[in-house]
Amino acid sequence: MPEFRQNAATGDWVIIATDRAKRPSEFIQGPKEKTEDRPVWRETCPFCPGNEDPTLEVARLPDEGPWAIRVVNNKYPAVDTTRRPTGGTETDRKREGFGYHEVLVECPQHNACPALESGAEVARMLTVFQDRGQTIRRDADIQHLIYFKNHGERAGTSLDHPHTQLIALPLVPFEVETRIENARRSIQASGRCVYCEMWESEAADGSRMLVESEHFAAFIPFAAFSPFHTWIIPKRHHPQFLSATRAELADLGNVLYRVLRKLYLGLGDPAFTYVIRSAPVSNGPWEHFHWYLSIVLRLTRTAGFEMGTGMFINTSLPEESAEFLRAVQEGNSIADSED
Repeated sequence: MPEFRQNAATGDWVIIATDRAKRPSEFIQGPKEKTEDRPVWRETCPFCPGNEDPTLEVARLPDEGPWAIRVVNNKYPAVDTTRRPTGGTETDRKREGFGYHEVLVECPQHNACPALESGAEVARMLTVFQDRGQTIRRDADIQHLIYFKNHGERAGTSLDHPHTQLIALPLVPFEVETRIENARRSIQASGRCVYCEMWESEAADGSRMLVESEHFAAFIPFAAFSPFHTWIIPKRHHPQFLSATRAELADLGNVLYRVLRKLYLGLGDPAFTYVIRSAPVSNGPWEHFHWYLSIVLRLTRTAGFEMGTGMFINTSLPEESAEFLRAVQEGNSIADSED
């Protein structure tokens, strides 16, 4: 029988369609060009070495010689720094499209992705991500930072070369405000952070856990709204990704690498989006929030029910999905992981 499950942190309800549930192996992607099958360099790729546009570059690592990571301004930005915010009226609620839209080119190789790199390389990327956020937050007009990565055509990426993005906004999105308010209400009701309670409960239960480390817990939530939807929650309570220590970033790099590698090997390089959900950088009572990283695989499509209700139907049992991924040997091929 189908069942309703509620995410304690967000308040969102999901339908776990047990009668329609697929076996985790049914989500393995069919024959296609995987990331590792691409050329290491592509002449038409603007992110490959030798094709760079120096006018867009913001920063690079290292400063001299061949680069390992580059930060560039998005050539087609959603927002830009030349349009400073202006106030509107009560009925005419519009602003100039001010903000920062940067792209972090993760490595020189065109045929790479976090699952094919190493935990140390992923951690290095996260450190640069954090450094750029620390710099941008000094702009008094910026209120919120959004860190995200799209991987694969179904995730909406237009360039194959591995990259992540950072968008800084002069306002706090409504969804972010809603999540912060849910966290505040949960603390008022129980006296404890709901995110802390969630990772502790998942670690104790174990059935949905994927990876646990010194600083992080990675698991498929009890009320995952889509197949293999994964959260990585820091064990230390803090509202801001920008507050993560270098030791925590090193640990997160390894955990994120391991989770993405399990997904890559177990499901055949699926498309996904990951987002770092963090409190706004503007002043506010954010201490009740708890930052985390969310990974959403693009295995299903949003349809009428989801659009009409805001509620998702998950055709994969979280417990079975987690069991499947735990069994994936991170050093093996896709064929080996199916044995």
